[in-house]
Amino acid sequence: MTKAGMILAGESLLTMGDANSVITGGAVAIEDGRILAVGTLDDIKTAYPAFTVKKLANTVLMPGLINAHAHSGFLRGTAEHLPVWDWLTMHINPMHRVLQPHEAEAASWLCYAESALGGTTTVVDMWRHMEGSARAADAIGMRLVAVPYVGEHPDYDYFDTLDMNEALIETWHRKAGGRVNVWVGLEHLFYADEAGQQRAIAMAKRYKTGFHTHCSEADIEVAEFMTRYGKRPMFALEELGFFDTPRTMLAHAVWLDPAEVELISKYNVSVAHNPVSNMKLASGIAPIADMIAHGVAVGIGTDGEKENNNFDMFEEMKVASLLGKLKDRDAAAMDSWQCLRMATILGAKAIGLDHEIGSLEVGKRADIIAVRTDTPRMTPFFADGPYFNLQHNLVHAVRGGDVAMTMVDGEILVEDGILKTGDIQAIIADIHTMAPAHFARRAAWLAEHQDGTKQWTKKEGEA
Repeated sequence: MTKAGMILAGESLLTMGDANSVITGGAVAIEDGRILAVGTLDDIKTAYPAFTVKKLANTVLMPGLINAHAHSGFLRGTAEHLPVWDWLTMHINPMHRVLQPHEAEAASWLCYAESALGGTTTVVDMWRHMEGSARAADAIGMRLVAVPYVGEHPDYDYFDTLDMNEALIETWHRKAGGRVNVWVGLEHLFYADEAGQQRAIAMAKRYKTGFHTHCSEADIEVAEFMTRYGKRPMFALEELGFFDTPRTMLAHAVWLDPAEVELISKYNVSVAHNPVSNMKLASGIAPIADMIAHGVAVGIGTDGEKENNNFDMFEEMKVASLLGKLKDRDAAAMDSWQCLRMATILGAKAIGLDHEIGSLEVGKRADIIAVRTDTPRMTPFFADGPYFNLQHNLVHAVRGGDVAMTMVDGEILVEDGILKTGDIQAIIADIHTMAPAHFARRAAWLAEHQDGTKQWTKKEGEA
């Protein structure tokens, strides 16, 4: 327990402040879940002589990673090598049709445990029946932005509703010591009729929450927006009023053109970049460098277990870097510092929490991870000097399994690579117990509906 004063020290400390400072022999003083001081271990011990010292040898201390867009679930490896619309209509939406609340909660336990073990301290999760997700986050100790998968349209009446979303806000928003926040969500703009769209906007304004949805993930969406609204997606969202909410965060934003990037830069609009998912579903390459150049806050997200197939934010940083280089055919594009910032302080800005998390600075919450430096992947390791490679190793070499410790609000969730706030084997066993029945129900539904679920790409009268 670290509510009483503690000094946490590592071999090196990466602040992710404005200067991306690295402190050799760095340490932080923590009390009541907040950072009191950042500096060298000797200086911190002198300033806080009564504090207990916890020294983590052979580690880099750094801010916890922020997963800006994810979906709990347990379809991993069961819907592969499919174009996005077949994937949705034959696998994902049928899953939602038969999903039960206890299954949804078990999925969140699994995904939040995996996240904590891999150094992710905050997850933006778009999922179902999220009272169970909030309970899981509270118990494990994660920081959660809960965004219900909402459908407010007759064709999508098997998703959560705005009534459920509003009830979740009233029950869980800013609860669990402030670690759980609830936003307004729509699975996609086309999953809501006009009344549902306007109610979602009004709810976000009334409760002063963020609004989150998928948009411009596939090029087919652009054509559909032109058909329905006579304009590209970002301009349609502006006209409908979504950019008047306190914060709008868009997942994917792959197919934005330069005018759309310039438009969203004028509003409190952020983007969750999902490079692995965008590659796996062959969606395209988002213009992330252009967005960042225009001042748009861009975080990194894993997307769900079914389209990734893991919640490893270190892997996601590497892919974000590589994909950016490939897009521009420029080996210097999306450098390691940029990817680290997207996964920490810029990701915090994307969700409106950069005043609380995302960097190791005085006054912020003590969301801290320790990454091992005594592994083959981190060797050689230079935290200073002419061969300094700390940032490159963290982005291009490290994996989530190299995380030795994960702390949220000053409380240790993972120590020596072991989850301390949950029984990981019991969590896994729970999924193994319930998954067969879930898949059987989905198969039974598909046997009666061989074309799968209706999707907005199908017009009236089409099979």
